[in-house]
Amino acid sequence: MQTRRSFIKQAALLTATTIMQPGNMFKKEYKLGLQFYTIRDPLAADLKGTLQKISGFRYREAETYGFNGKTYYGQDPKVFAQMLADNNITTSSGHYDLDKYILGNSTQDDMKRYVDQCIDGAHTLKQDYIVWPWLDPSWRSMEKFKHLAQVLNTIGEQIKKGGLQLAYHNHDFEFVDHNGQIGYDVILNETDPSLVKLEADLYWMSRASAKKPHEWFELQPGRFVIWHIKDMDKNNPDLHTAVGDGTIDFRTIMPDANKAGVKHMFVEQGNNYVPDALNCVERSAKYIQRENLFLI
Repeated sequence: MQTRRSFIKQAALLTATTIMQPGNMFKKEYKLGLQFYTIRDPLAADLKGTLQKISGFRYREAETYGFNGKTYYGQDPKVFAQMLADNNITTSSGHYDLDKYILGNSTQDDMKRYVDQCIDGAHTLKQDYIVWPWLDPSWRSMEKFKHLAQVLNTIGEQIKKGGLQLAYHNHDFEFVDHNGQIGYDVILNETDPSLVKLEADLYWMSRASAKKPHEWFELQPGRFVIWHIKDMDKNNPDLHTAVGDGTIDFRTIMPDANKAGVKHMFVEQGNNYVPDALNCVERSAKYIQRENLFLI
């Protein structure tokens, strides 16, 4: 018969064993992901060959970009989905050009139609997230940020009804001071957290924000569902570099993944490819694997 004392002892031993296990509940691990914008030129030059190469680097997850309403990289969504599967790559998220529908002569019907096309494409690729990736310079005033928040809620509701989730990707301009206010606060505070999640670009959070990434995650735990792992060049902080070659110590940020609510992590590098983009993403992959930064 188990006594109260023996039960407590066994529970303590079980807890200690669980904590010591490398795959325990307190350590969440992620597929090695890549934002495809990083390799936009190689993809344009040789889609099939580039997918084979990044698969060889052990990238197992992709974040797409550039869907035109009909195709991904010139391929029908079903064809592209099969190309990814043939290379053992899944895709959970995509950057979609939602921003252009708050500019120019686009109507509400135009926006709704394109969002529906994005939902259909994302479903074909079995993605979970549709990401708002950019904001035109003419839309970076505090007044425009407030309007943006309303648009994000509207689109987020449509996407949620479609069985997916909207996320917003930050750059530097959300952190620009406007007489004591910044656009990122408007996005966080005036959008519905159930409709609009956040994709945290750790380079821009480290480069442009007065708050550290940890402080943002403390403000709204669980909302930062995607991270961009992008490093900062040692000689020119305005430039990116391969992960591990720069100044951002991602090992100090990783412990906040659970608090942030991260589901997916994607390597990204938008410029400064030395000697070329594929070499950079290979170096990033090797660093993450060597340091066991977040891999399954």
